Amino acid sequence: MQLPKIKMTTQFLETVRLLRPRQWIKNFAIFAAIIFSGQLLDERILQRVFFGFLIFCALSSAIYVINDIFDIEKDRLHPFKRFRPLASNKLPVSFAFGIAVVLAFGSFVASFLIAPAFFVIAIIYFLLHIAYSAYLKHVEIVDILTLAGGYILRVYAGEVVSGFHISAWLLLTTISLSLFLAIGKRRSELTLLAHHTKAQILITRKTLSHYSEKLLDVYLSIFATSTFISYALFTFLENQKALALTPGLIPADILGTYFQRKWLMLTIVPVVYGLMRYLERIYEKHEGESPERVLFSDRPLLTSVLIWAGLVIFIIYFINA
Repeated sequence: MQLPKIKMTTQFLETVRLLRPRQWIKNFAIFAAIIFSGQLLDERILQRVFFGFLIFCALSSAIYVINDIFDIEKDRLHPFKRFRPLASNKLPVSFAFGIAVVLAFGSFVASFLIAPAFFVIAIIYFLLHIAYSAYLKHVEIVDILTLAGGYILRVYAGEVVSGFHISAWLLLTTISLSLFLAIGKRRSELTLLAHHTKAQILITRKTLSHYSEKLLDVYLSIFATSTFISYALFTFLENQKALALTPGLIPADILGTYFQRKWLMLTIVPVVYGLMRYLERIYEKHEGESPERVLFSDRPLLTSVLIWAGLVIFIIYFINA
């Protein structure tokens, strides 16, 4: 009598794995606009953005399922992806396709109810990733740009649903970080398949045959640097309050210059540490194929992200309130 129950439990767990909930962390980029605009505590706006976050989680899962259907044969040749529910035959393709259709259709309807512009972004996001699964991931450089485009669209979706914009420098930071993570993913995949023949690499991931380790190392260096510079300039140029001092004790010109603190610049420290730690995971631990897996498995990296988030919230909502 226990066998059907065990089977149902196993199928449920495999279905959850199919949806890849761990990757939903990427969708927190939707909150960037309201966090940095100081509107996080506005209950009405926060509720809209949270619904937008849930919609993108459902839409992302639909895309992951479709991607697994496209890549089912190639995943069976991959050292890690062969254990995915579809590649390992733990779930039927028809069942997975039905889930993808329900999630995608439901996401489109919900996004339209929030705002027509948000619906348009959801459609673009979905079509971009379908094109990636079907063709674009086989085109070198374009595959990296497409992956990065997904991160950027999440941030822009947050702008549309909240009605607030992020600064140009923060947008440049997002673009640079997105490219950094996308290239790191390719660099780690190349390391994982280092012992495979060129023919096997072509079957598993065609674009990897066009990338050399040195080329991807240069790309990583470029966008790690641009991420740091863009974020540093954002923190410096962001308008912030001066320290409160007793009138008359300090000359006005000093009060307006030296004692004006760019408090967000404190957050550069965990950002620099996070970039360096992530690069260490790519080169020393041969990880990076899955950014969210690296984040949750590396305690120092996760701690640096939490410290950064805590500092940003404290500075924006308490010091600069």
